[in-house]
Amino acid sequence: MSDILDFRLDDLAPSDPDSEHAERQFWAGDVTVLAEHHSLPDGSHSYVVAHDGSVTWGAPGEPQVAAIKVARDLSLKTFTFELAYHPTVSFAQNWLIERGCPPERITQSGGDLMKPADDLTLQIEQQIHESGTRYEVLDSQTSDFDPCEAWTLTRDSSACQTPIRVFLEEGNFSTHTYTLREGAFADVDTARSWLDDRGGPLPEPPEYSAHDSADVRARVALARSAGVAAVPKGGLDAHCTPPPGPVQRPAQQGRLL
Repeated sequence: MSDILDFRLDDLAPSDPDSEHAERQFWAGDVTVLAEHHSLPDGSHSYVVAHDGSVTWGAPGEPQVAAIKVARDLSLKTFTFELAYHPTVSFAQNWLIERGCPPERITQSGGDLMKPADDLTLQIEQQIHESGTRYEVLDSQTSDFDPCEAWTLTRDSSACQTPIRVFLEEGNFSTHTYTLREGAFADVDTARSWLDDRGGPLPEPPEYSAHDSADVRARVALARSAGVAAVPKGGLDAHCTPPPGPVQRPAQQGRLL
């Protein structure tokens, strides 16, 4: 895994205007690669999760985790480029898995990245990875200051009650770990009130009480065996420190090298 992104596009042309726009929109000058998978031996597809530090130059609260899929047609010498931003690594991984990335490949990470603090974090991450289109993302926010956190407000299509779910990720830089928790609310207004006020603990989903402990242990073991998601040192850690001065993000960038 490398912080230098090379999508090997020098001899290829974008297959459509959307691919050309997405490639030019993404600037590889300030990224930390979190996970990546490149199909071998044909090299037809690349899947990447990366923290994009240049997002901190823009509007506060914007999602900073980029999910990228590149598909190459070597016979036609063209490529398609898909790009989407997410507040957390788990949702970026889910987006790539839904677009054909092998789940066990895009969850590999290591090095200096932050680690899950507990088994519940692993369980919720695995739940998001396997969720398909279950969660409709309604809103999100990434904190640039104390507390360093990212939350995702969603609608759970599988929930019979309290269908509005909040996924809250918090970094602890003294232990170099992070936690991920899920909260359940009856409606969006109630969820937003909790996010604004934090007047009590995040309310657990009602189905948590019905979970069999053996099943929970089995899912955690599966998550560990598949590899765990991680937050980079330059991710939540960097959010706590604003950039040194006002910087304008380039409107367009050339081909990634």
